[in-house]
Amino acid sequence: IRGRIHKQKYHHTTHKMNSTTLIIITLFCVFPLVLGELRLGFYSLSCPRAEAIVRDVVQRRFNTDKSITAALLRMHFHDCFVRGCDASLLLDPTENRTSEKDAGLNQSVRGFDIIDEAKSALEQACPSTVSCADIISLATRDAVALAGGPSYNVGTGRRDGLVSDPREVKLPLPSMSVFEALHFFTARGFTLFEMVTLVGGGHSLGSTHCSNFRSRLSSFRGSLDPTMDPNMDAELGKVCGSAKQPATSDPSVYLDQITPLAFDNRFFNQILAKRGILNLDQQLALDPLSSHMVSGFAADGESLLQSFASAMIKMSSINVTLGNEGEIRRNCRAVNHPL
Repeated sequence: IRGRIHKQKYHHTTHKMNSTTLIIITLFCVFPLVLGELRLGFYSLSCPRAEAIVRDVVQRRFNTDKSITAALLRMHFHDCFVRGCDASLLLDPTENRTSEKDAGLNQSVRGFDIIDEAKSALEQACPSTVSCADIISLATRDAVALAGGPSYNVGTGRRDGLVSDPREVKLPLPSMSVFEALHFFTARGFTLFEMVTLVGGGHSLGSTHCSNFRSRLSSFRGSLDPTMDPNMDAELGKVCGSAKQPATSDPSVYLDQITPLAFDNRFFNQILAKRGILNLDQQLALDPLSSHMVSGFAADGESLLQSFASAMIKMSSINVTLGNEGEIRRNCRAVNHPL
């Protein structure tokens, strides 16, 4: 009899545990998972197709222009590193106010039309619901994955900022040393390892203009930069010209000369071979502070994928505007109630 009673109690307890487990699983399915101050699935009830709509827009554009990944990465970085991830970079200047777009460092940022297209589709599906700040983070995530980079989740729930001041645009420059650039990253809570991850991973895609590196070229400086591969120096001199006869415009070249449109770790191998175009990129491989990190990523592409995903999630959470602060812009280029 005791055995049967004990067995009945065991089955009853197991049933209760299974029921509890089922409830917990159900709650996770119904309510968004908390990720810091942001939430995974924030729009699951208010705009269930929000992330799919952004993904579709990015996919269509990527099919015709694979360079959008680099463009969106740069936009995301330039937005989050100034006032935080609040889409302040998207605001256009007006007669009454300037904008971050007026800053010299932002003159070549592009991809705004992609955000506009996603916002227009979202306004039709769910008016005044999805923030422009969230669209930037989601679109960048999707573009990175399409280029062969890591697939990662980003929390949503950001709201859009109301201020965009070009005087606040202070970003690391391509001519800087590792130590100088690190100042900008540590001020925003990043470690040296995360800086190497973001700079190296981001620069595995995209291009840069001659004006950002011609001071390193022998055709401009008069002698070979000992930190640059001589063959690459000659190649870049043909594109950028010389101090006596510079290129008529400001041409651009790929930062990764092997796989410029794919996210991979080949960029790290190139800077180890002194084929880094920007001074900062090359210094990552030469400075004792960071050289071992570069070697690690050059040898292990999988670790780059994991580290880059973590660093991007962290970057997308910088000083986010939440709750009742800011607003949900109806048009990403303008505040809802301009002064």
